[in-house]
Amino acid sequence: MSAHKQQFRLGLVGYGEIGSTLGRGLRGAGLEQVAAYDKYAFDGPFAGLIQSRAQEAGVTLVRSNQELADAADLIVSVTPGSLALESAAAFAGCLSEQHTFSDFASATPTIKRGVAERLAGTGACVGDGSIEGTPRNGYAMPILVSGPSGERVRDLLVPWGMKIDFVGDRLGTASGIKILRSVLIKGIEALTDEMMLAARHYGVDQAVLASACKTLARPWMDTVEALIPSGVIHAKRRSEELEMSAEAVADAGIDPVMARAVAARLRWKAGLGLKEKLNGIEPATAEAAFDEVVRAMTPR
Repeated sequence: MSAHKQQFRLGLVGYGEIGSTLGRGLRGAGLEQVAAYDKYAFDGPFAGLIQSRAQEAGVTLVRSNQELADAADLIVSVTPGSLALESAAAFAGCLSEQHTFSDFASATPTIKRGVAERLAGTGACVGDGSIEGTPRNGYAMPILVSGPSGERVRDLLVPWGMKIDFVGDRLGTASGIKILRSVLIKGIEALTDEMMLAARHYGVDQAVLASACKTLARPWMDTVEALIPSGVIHAKRRSEELEMSAEAVADAGIDPVMARAVAARLRWKAGLGLKEKLNGIEPATAEAAFDEVVRAMTPR
């Protein structure tokens, strides 16, 4: 991979928090031509903010998809995931084989494949990306890329100071890693909300947090290896405990959305009958435990 800074024309679709962070960072690093198309840039509640951010960064705001296509070689879409398909469809008549297009929205692999389908007739080199950090890291937030355009996106942007890893030729791989990881990461946020709001009611919030932190202070992989093999044996007992947790949360006046969901997932796992099948003996590793769960889920 070349570390050589090569001038190219970058187009950003969307100039919100992520788009403006990328635009400002890359212009600051010396990339000369950065344009952005945001349909709310000239007409919307945040038009003033978008325009001032672009002006300060030296990013050119254009007024249409076609104008962006004309101004860019590499187009990176940073719209919300819910708009990814609609946004791609709007570029179907604008792109050519001279364009590289990568969709960085937080969306499913299925949606990213849909983006590629909508652009299939253009001849453009299409792929996907996912942002694993936050704009607090600046434009060097960690990003994964995959699909046909992945290596090209990495090779163009990394020399300008971005942190991009190519994770495979299969389109949707980068997005799959991000969106499934979010089940855990966003789940931790929601679980912490529910736990702490209820704990405050009982006056034990700091003690509960300290106790949980003690358990979670070890490397996360150690936590996975501790919870998952034992979980296939003890799912019933754990689901009953979580039902009591849900009751305690409800008694505190908080709807136990998360606790009930956890109890339901554990009840489902208990229903696979693995404790009996394995004679009460834990699998040796988390991987082996998941193999047993998958086997039990597969109809014979």
